[in-house]
Amino acid sequence: CKVEKVHRGDQMDGLLYPAKKIPPIAKSDTEQEKESQNVTSLKVDPLLKPNIETTLAPLSSDFKQKVVNILLKYSSGLWANALPKVYQDTYQVKFPEDILNNLELLSDVCIVDYVSEVPRKAILYAKPQRCIDENLNVTEKVQRHDGAKATAEQQHEESKDQYTENITVPPLIVPSEGSVSVMVLELKNTNEVLIYVGKDYSSAQEQMEDDMKAYYSQNTTVSPARSLSVGQLVAVHAEEDAWLRARIISLEDNRIKVCYVDHGFSEFVESNSVYKLQKQFHSLPFQAAKCKLAGLEIFCDDPVLVKTVESQTCSKILAVEILEKSDIPLLVLYDTSGEDDININATCLKALYDKSLELHLQVDALYTNVRVTSVFSDGSLYCQVPSKGLSRLCEILQKIEDYFHYKPTSELNVSLPFCGKICLFPSKGKWARVEIRIIHTRRALDVQFMDTGTVAAVKVSELREIPPQFLREVIAIPPQAIKCCLADLPPNTGMWTPDAVLWLRDTVMNCPEFSMKVVKHDGSKGIAHVYLFAPENFPDIDRSINRQIKNADLWKHQKDVFLSVTHGGTSSTKVTSDAVSALRLTSGRLEKSFSDSAREPSSAVSTTDMPPPLPLSKTGELMDVYVSVACHPGHFIVQPWKELHNLEALMEEMILYYSRAEEKPVNIEKNKLYAAKIENQWYRVIIKGILRNGFLSVYELDYGKHEFVSIEKVQPLVDSFRKLPFQAITAQLAGVKSQQWSEEASIVFRNLVEKKPLVAQIQAVNESTYSWDRKIVTFLVDTSLPDTDIWIHDFVSQSLVEFSKDD
Repeated sequence: CKVEKVHRGDQMDGLLYPAKKIPPIAKSDTEQEKESQNVTSLKVDPLLKPNIETTLAPLSSDFKQKVVNILLKYSSGLWANALPKVYQDTYQVKFPEDILNNLELLSDVCIVDYVSEVPRKAILYAKPQRCIDENLNVTEKVQRHDGAKATAEQQHEESKDQYTENITVPPLIVPSEGSVSVMVLELKNTNEVLIYVGKDYSSAQEQMEDDMKAYYSQNTTVSPARSLSVGQLVAVHAEEDAWLRARIISLEDNRIKVCYVDHGFSEFVESNSVYKLQKQFHSLPFQAAKCKLAGLEIFCDDPVLVKTVESQTCSKILAVEILEKSDIPLLVLYDTSGEDDININATCLKALYDKSLELHLQVDALYTNVRVTSVFSDGSLYCQVPSKGLSRLCEILQKIEDYFHYKPTSELNVSLPFCGKICLFPSKGKWARVEIRIIHTRRALDVQFMDTGTVAAVKVSELREIPPQFLREVIAIPPQAIKCCLADLPPNTGMWTPDAVLWLRDTVMNCPEFSMKVVKHDGSKGIAHVYLFAPENFPDIDRSINRQIKNADLWKHQKDVFLSVTHGGTSSTKVTSDAVSALRLTSGRLEKSFSDSAREPSSAVSTTDMPPPLPLSKTGELMDVYVSVACHPGHFIVQPWKELHNLEALMEEMILYYSRAEEKPVNIEKNKLYAAKIENQWYRVIIKGILRNGFLSVYELDYGKHEFVSIEKVQPLVDSFRKLPFQAITAQLAGVKSQQWSEEASIVFRNLVEKKPLVAQIQAVNESTYSWDRKIVTFLVDTSLPDTDIWIHDFVSQSLVEFSKDD
């Protein structure tokens, strides 16, 4: 063996490594005794000599048999450093720790697969019983033809086949950036989904398998492996003339069971199709990897769930969201092949619904004691109908309520939110089931209440995990909110006006119960077409909610809103009488005139308070910035790097505030500050123009972007969101001549700076009355490289010269 001295302070330790691997051959007791004497008589450091003598002491047959019995229970192998504990737990006898420093002592009864240079970092596999005699020595020999005598070289080749070589296959590294695509190959349970990761990975595998085919097909000296063992890596000549890497799982006469390490499935093959895997094919990580599907862990062995996951995933290319990176990563899978992305995890969880608790509305059936739980801007609504499922839900939620009385709910905080996850949220003094729909930031996300249909933004800290003992019962109850629309009304007959939506919301949300008649059920859209009645009007169709709203004067769409310029040169807004009501909406009523806004408390909305101007570095000083928008060197937007965390906190607070706050009357004026909802986020904006068809042109004061937004998405900017200075700073690049920038130069500049942290050296500041109108002239420096700083103006100037040469 090889001895390495390791000094740790004043202490010196010794590490023993196996010498170049030579397979053990059964020897007589006399030969073993001579070898033992030769080894122990070596001249070594006195501190190490006792350890070597102990380590290489002969092992008893009884001890070896006990090790074999343990390894036979672990068909996938056992880590060497785990063997002592398993041995002690099994036989109540301490395991000789020194053996771990020389695992070759066990090589005659097991396969030792080293995965690093440290001896203890090895995996042990039991050898097939047919290879071990009563003395626990390998006795099986390769049969020779009569009269043939094996040379020493032939014996060496046989022994190389018989024992696993000490070659490490690198681990599979899941991509950390960019989109990742996977293919589910084999499914035993949802905690062992085998996936095939990424385009770059598959192309490398295809190249390797082409190389294997060329090597084994064209090399006439290659022949099937003559001696095999469980756990050994081999090359298999599979169907369709493919050559694949595999690991041997079991040996049964001439039939060998192998697992294809790059494809994830197992099968029996004939011994004449198994070849030694050459070293050049060990460099690529195994491409089939295990993973766990988030939200399905507890139900991983449920046969109904496993069958559903298999039908949704197998042999499909899927997008993946990686929640936790580990040896077995935690994933959410998405099917992106259709118009809408499908969350596979959430979809498959529905397979666990108790079918007896599902409510199927019958056409022409009448329902009483119906409660309308939410109304949306397109006129659709959610209803609860008395049912067995609703009763069961109330019972389970009451049990959970009682459970939380005796156990701190903080122990069940949601630490890893993801889209499709089902958890609990406190609402109106009770716990409600919610499903996470959109994750805005680390602190804020959108949820949909499963049993009322309501969508709301909430804090992550307010969510709770479902206690494990109630999880299966809670998941088994289907959502109790039924999506409906009023028959003979939009969206079939046109778009809902804001007036009509508010009238419907006022009418149905303030009444405790209704009666309902189903006239149609659209299964593809999951929506029922119904007539709603107040109890006293049931079942008179002419007095239904449908007829009342249809006959009301609520369906005139607002006329165009446009700008005009007064003689003084200032802009003013002309709005028709119908448009006034559309601009002045609240969640409960219509404000009929602009003068009503005077009754709003002055503390709620301020039209005069401005944030303090953003402080800038002095001329010539350096300032860390983030470039949020880059059009060309003459116009880009920077944000101060040190304030980004404050901006992120502000954005989170705005999401939470405006998702819960009652809608305020909005008096739209140009060049005034507002909050606007753009792509599920709320931004501080200034109105730049009022356009036709109820749209506004706005400027994002913290990000420097110009956007179009519907008037319905705008709310007053409250005082608490006016304290942080506006973060967007308009800039132009110093060191280059101002000019009409070509498309090529703009693209080069954008690729250099946009969405990147850089260092700015301000050369000049052009002040203005309002902070969003001031402009700086600055150098930009990219300091991301370890040895050199890149001054952006130098690179732009050089690019301009090259472009001029091309012209």
